[in-house]
Amino acid sequence: MSDKKVLRPELWTPRPVAETIAVYADWADTYEAEVTARGYRTPERLAHALSGFASADTAILDFGCGTGIGGAALRAAGFTCIDGTDITEEMLMKAADRGIYRNTWVSSSDDMGFEAGTYDVIVAVGVVSLGAAPPETLHPLLAKLPVQGLLALSFNDPTLADARYQDALEAACTSLSATTVFREHGPHLEDVGMGSDVIILQRQ
Repeated sequence: MSDKKVLRPELWTPRPVAETIAVYADWADTYEAEVTARGYRTPERLAHALSGFASADTAILDFGCGTGIGGAALRAAGFTCIDGTDITEEMLMKAADRGIYRNTWVSSSDDMGFEAGTYDVIVAVGVVSLGAAPPETLHPLLAKLPVQGLLALSFNDPTLADARYQDALEAACTSLSATTVFREHGPHLEDVGMGSDVIILQRQ
């Protein structure tokens, strides 16, 4: 394992939504440089996995898009129809500046800002995780998809160690008739030895 520090220790700590927004707003200017310096691999891995299940012109929502690293990975994988939303305006401004997204908007914990059935694929890279969106976010996200729609997400190692997230995933799949069509563990922040599961769910 590298001697690089695993980013900010407070990241993987449950907190109120307002505090999460403040953490990421404060981090917006250096976020991309910091995660890239630690070998951030999950967006690339997720985009590659998704390319085996969705066509290039599929309408995709990058939910919790941050500065747009996930959107850039989706574009590199060949996807061309990508929108982005985030609860942190400072992060979203940087995502919009990339020129990757058709549309971007600031969402909130009680209003995702789009109608059910709008997107055939919703991507949430590192979003529903310890210290970010709570596990109960999974059900409404999955509910926004049409039948055969895909939810592509990731759980990093700290999140995998918190049983609430896997429990919420299983409960959402049972309630909304979804199945896991892909799941694979691999590098998350590769240079500090942290991994993640890339997961793709499909509504039936």
